Amino acid sequence: MKADGEQRTGLLYGISAYGMWGLVPLYWPLLQPAGAMEMLAHRMVWSLAFVGIALLALRRWGWIRELLRQPRKLALLSAAAMVITVNWGVYIWAINAGHVVEASLGYFSNPLVTIIMGVVLLKERLRPTQWVAVGVGFTAVLVLAIGYGQLPWIALVLAFSFGTYGLIKKKVNIGGLESLAAETVILFVPALGYLLWLGATGSSTFASHGAGHAAMLASAGVVTAVPLICFGAAAIRVPMAMLGLLQYLAPIFQLALGVVYFHEEMPAERWAGFALVWVALALLTWDALRTARRTRTEAAALQLLVPARAEASTPVAQRPSPAADHADHKEPAS
Repeated sequence: MKADGEQRTGLLYGISAYGMWGLVPLYWPLLQPAGAMEMLAHRMVWSLAFVGIALLALRRWGWIRELLRQPRKLALLSAAAMVITVNWGVYIWAINAGHVVEASLGYFSNPLVTIIMGVVLLKERLRPTQWVAVGVGFTAVLVLAIGYGQLPWIALVLAFSFGTYGLIKKKVNIGGLESLAAETVILFVPALGYLLWLGATGSSTFASHGAGHAAMLASAGVVTAVPLICFGAAAIRVPMAMLGLLQYLAPIFQLALGVVYFHEEMPAERWAGFALVWVALALLTWDALRTARRTRTEAAALQLLVPARAEASTPVAQRPSPAADHADHKEPAS
């Protein structure tokens, strides 16, 4: 019963995390007239402040000393910080430039990109269904490129940068909150330097558009960290298959906002491209669920087989006889 309660709690955390990520396109336009680079710099600076407070409240500092003793992990986190900077920067620019739909496509495409990177970089072998899904994904890119008149570069940059970020994080193997803290420490000095330069040249909007606008810029740290904390809480409570399905909530919300709220155009060829991406994702999801079910079945069969083999390998002389069992049994006193 406790496990079911934990899973329900994890599901709520997961829906909250991906729901917030899906609705974040509503937030970035509120920070205008700040430009995308200024928004990005504030996101880095205030994320560190918020994460520092969270770590202080949770008293989670021991990992810092251990991390400083591992130069390889520090180098990987530095690379992750650079990659996520590209991802954040392109995403913020895309939202404010009216490309919410294409940004959602980037996150729809992320599972396909992750698979491609696994094959190319990690030499992983794909199952037939995964190959079909990748082929459908490539077809979708071609259809969208014809529709756009060019490659959907925003979607591709977002998908490949986030895929690279995930690959690096897998190698680092550090918690979400701790990783964000380390990455924002790395990014803090250049981000703060950029904001100070904007202030010195009179280009900053932080202090020139009222306290409300300044508070909105500062809240970028909360908008960044809170979904990540919810995601971390979900990841330890729900199965990976369920977490994989939840990840589609964010781009679904983003696509809906792009079409319904921001009134972006969706010609037939764009719908066709998205439909192909969804077919590819459906194939991947079906294959993942089928593989997980088969693995569970095989594991259960193996658990039943091991005791049977152990009993079969026990010499007959060492096995307890039914008569001995009967002799050991005593009637309860009346």
